[in-house]
Amino acid sequence: MARRTASLLPQWSSRIFSVELDGAPHYFAINEKHRGEEVPRLFTSKAQHYERCYSLLVCSSDRVRRAKFYGELKDKLLRHLSPESDLSPMSSFLPDVKDSLVRGYFFKGDSQSSSSTERLLQELIQRDPVLVCSYLRGEDGQLWTQRLWPPAESQMMEMSKDYYVVPSEAPEYHPSVLNIVNSDVFYSFKEAHEVLKKCGDIIPEAKSVLELLPSGAETRSKPDFPVIVIEGLDATGKTTLTESLRDTLEAVLLRSPPQCLSPWRARFDQEPPLIRRAFYALGNYITAEQIGQQGMKTPVIVDRFWHSTAAYAIATAVSGPLSNLPAEGSEVYRWPSDLLQPNLVVLLTLDPEERKRRLRNRGQGKTEEEQELDHNQLFRLRVEEAYRRISGPSCITVDASPSADQVLQQVLLLIRGKCHL
Repeated sequence: MARRTASLLPQWSSRIFSVELDGAPHYFAINEKHRGEEVPRLFTSKAQHYERCYSLLVCSSDRVRRAKFYGELKDKLLRHLSPESDLSPMSSFLPDVKDSLVRGYFFKGDSQSSSSTERLLQELIQRDPVLVCSYLRGEDGQLWTQRLWPPAESQMMEMSKDYYVVPSEAPEYHPSVLNIVNSDVFYSFKEAHEVLKKCGDIIPEAKSVLELLPSGAETRSKPDFPVIVIEGLDATGKTTLTESLRDTLEAVLLRSPPQCLSPWRARFDQEPPLIRRAFYALGNYITAEQIGQQGMKTPVIVDRFWHSTAAYAIATAVSGPLSNLPAEGSEVYRWPSDLLQPNLVVLLTLDPEERKRRLRNRGQGKTEEEQELDHNQLFRLRVEEAYRRISGPSCITVDASPSADQVLQQVLLLIRGKCHL
């Protein structure tokens, strides 16, 4: 942890801190001197009845192990802390600086169990890659101070210094925006492959997945026949449409993630975002290889592709309203340069209530992200907007509320116009 810690500490007082409450970030900063600033809203709402709070930031220099430990740390804290601690996700970052984000957790200190809590935190900094801070409310009941606990291996700085906790304006970019590239969304076979390769020692199934991958993902010429991708949220009619297109156009129907990854999907769905996203990113390259082979003989219809992988990842990484998403034209919406590009991408859209009705009629189990779509309107809006902002190629939106035959005829018109079929 020493190298990672050393990079954080010299600019500690320049960092901004963010705590997620009810899906929205609350920001604060620290100053050596207090100049009459108000108490940040986080400490007047979440911690107003408490004398002490704590935060932990995961600082391992190995991003795979850091991602794994971040998830494991939450389970450990939930087991040992009282329910009143109200554990919340937290991050710290340098404003507008790429890859400066570190993640962790923030929680309230229960006076009845403060000694056991601090014993737990002392144990963590002795053996785990974490930085611990305590936050103390002043005697006047207003001012709060932050104290960074000395890391076990660090004697390089005076670590017992107190900082005043002060409000901070929201940064120009949501803190996750500058950390999406090759962390939440992968833009090359090499980057995703590197993550899964590093997982080999800690996730045995990763080795089986690596054996299925193409030998490389060099840019290939387009297949002789058109490649049409159908995108959309669950229950928008993708399956019905893709099967109808297959029959009408005498095409091959492929799905992403590919069927060969099915034995391991449940396993990787349990992993933290970095590992889970790398797994699904590599699934796109397997599908691309299948497209390249089939597209030399016949048109290819694909049920979901890179748009889905990226849209869900971006919408999950960036919380809050649509304004928190990366701006249109951002590099996070660009198509990977080494991934085969389809000729046409159709995005099926549907009224949210109608989509829920169709899902209820299915009675099928849903992924965690689909469950999130159902009860979190902002998440659904972020997913849909991310779909629309992806370029190279962009999606063409089609209303899926008419009958299946009407939707089919509308998409066939697009295909004939764009792909000359």
